[in-house]
Amino acid sequence: MTERLPGDEKSPDIIQTPLWYAVYTRSRSEKSLMELLKEKGIEAYVPLRKVIHQWSDRKRLVEEPLIRSYCFVKVSNKDYYEVLNTQGAVRYIWFSGKAASIPERQIDTLKAITGSNVEVECLPDTFQPGTKVMVNAGPLTGLVGELVNVANKKKVIIRIDQLKQVITLSISPLLIEIVK
Repeated sequence: MTERLPGDEKSPDIIQTPLWYAVYTRSRSEKSLMELLKEKGIEAYVPLRKVIHQWSDRKRLVEEPLIRSYCFVKVSNKDYYEVLNTQGAVRYIWFSGKAASIPERQIDTLKAITGSNVEVECLPDTFQPGTKVMVNAGPLTGLVGELVNVANKKKVIIRIDQLKQVITLSISPLLIEIVK
């Protein structure tokens, strides 16, 4: 049976088997949205990872979202719009004109990864070799160049045109952004 969702012109308003969907959230609202949805009886999941945050006077182990600005929900037609009417929810992630469902096995994989004691970091898949990028934090803030390679989670290689050199930076790819 083809999946039909509210908003699809061909879709009859029928109750379907609940499926997982990704909801884009307001900035830093992932955990609060998850809690609000759970209070409404809607199954919600935000993959969290434990990291040590250091302030000038202390260190603390905190849980932060593995994938920023996303909350995963398991809903049928009945609760589809209730999710969007919850504080912190912005919109569903769409693909080919409808909300993109996520296979249960992928959510199970996320749960297994975040449930283990393995260090995990999620990097955006938007950095392709040849992309013009700028360092957005640290002592090299404002440095612009061409991304040559993302070697691993702590090293990016950037070509600086003005210098006619290739510089290897030992910084997280999370500290660079695409320049348009």
